[in-house]
Amino acid sequence: MKFQPDTATGVNTITRHEPGRVYVGTSAFVQHLVVPWAGEVRSWAVSGFDELQADDFAALAALKPELVIFGSGKRLRFAHPRLQASLINAGIGVETMDTAAACRTYNVLVSEGRSVVAALLIES
Repeated sequence: MKFQPDTATGVNTITRHEPGRVYVGTSAFVQHLVVPWAGEVRSWAVSGFDELQADDFAALAALKPELVIFGSGKRLRFAHPRLQASLINAGIGVETMDTAAACRTYNVLVSEGRSVVAALLIES
């Protein structure tokens, strides 16, 4: 699925999502991914949904977003609340959706000027 990019300077925009790949700007990513509203897009060092740990979500809090969009892969799966407790305790909202929906939602929130981070599981 192709998206229309928002060309605001310095803002990361997800421009395309397809099975096994997400594009941020013109760069393609095939590994699990953290996309902050601004700054460096980086791989998310998780093995997959079943191996998620509390530390995986705690590391996202260091980016100081107001909201984390968790893309759980091809289908909607909810991580156990104890895994996301560090974000919730820091007053950071967490929303879970499949990765395709997370990409679309992230773009809408970024276009509104929100400080949002997409934490995406990429599955082929």
